[in-house]
Amino acid sequence: MRAGLIVPAAVGLAGAGAAGYGWGIERKSFRLRHVDVPILPPGADPLTVLHVSDLHATPGQPWKVEWVRSLAALEPDLVIDTGDNLASHQGVPVALDALEPLLARPGAFVPGSNDWFAPKPKNLARYLLPDDGRRVHGDPLPWGELRTAFTDAGWLDLTHRRTTITIRGLRVELAGVSDAHHKADHYDRIAGPVTTADVGLGLSHTPEPRVIDAFAADGFGLVFAGHTHGGQLRVPFVGALVTNCGLDRRRARGLWPWPDASRQPPQSWLHVSAGLGTSPYAPVRFACPPEATLLRLVAAG
Repeated sequence: MRAGLIVPAAVGLAGAGAAGYGWGIERKSFRLRHVDVPILPPGADPLTVLHVSDLHATPGQPWKVEWVRSLAALEPDLVIDTGDNLASHQGVPVALDALEPLLARPGAFVPGSNDWFAPKPKNLARYLLPDDGRRVHGDPLPWGELRTAFTDAGWLDLTHRRTTITIRGLRVELAGVSDAHHKADHYDRIAGPVTTADVGLGLSHTPEPRVIDAFAADGFGLVFAGHTHGGQLRVPFVGALVTNCGLDRRRARGLWPWPDASRQPPQSWLHVSAGLGTSPYAPVRFACPPEATLLRLVAAG
């Protein structure tokens, strides 16, 4: 091989190896993350909340179904699902198979755009460019069927809805919006301060800062979101290259004080799940394994 071809060939082999790892190994290497969030009143006993997101269910993924089903053994006090459960027309029975044990727990959810529309092939380079506002829609998916199964099991549909529930003697106010990535969020429909609850929890599929700001201003102590896939492809020592929304890359996954750490205690907290799946047209993860998170809400101070 000529010297001038050695570097490109090496880069090509490295890229192929990384893609093979990301497809064959990492997308199946699930992680359960644990975090504490100090937002409950002084003296309150902890509450456990399991956050799942971006399942992107399609047939032929038994490893994903099995792992998600195993999460029921955690016996969380509350399950939060921030959408994009589907990725194909045949995804409803797969999603229900995966989530069925968790549907026996108290839960709440909002949809993402991939619950409404099937994904379509697209130029992946678009994710590295500024958002031009265009959205590529596939055919409609049977979201109504999945939504009905969720609500029949007792999970709360928080699409532009607020409600208060009692868990372990604490009043928990829940509120949610539809997918901000498609400008379907209408926070004005649920706006208003949290006044009578012990803690407020907000749900949004996409962590658009304008939505998180609105929840925080109304006194919601913790906001749950997904959508970013944690960047999906992360560069070691650099992190996520994109978030596919207005959120900064540094906060593409994990728990963050909102709006930043300069205010103590924070006005609110944001938890972004890196999610459980991928689009069927980009079934690769790198330095960003699929995940769910068990959050332990504890007394502040």
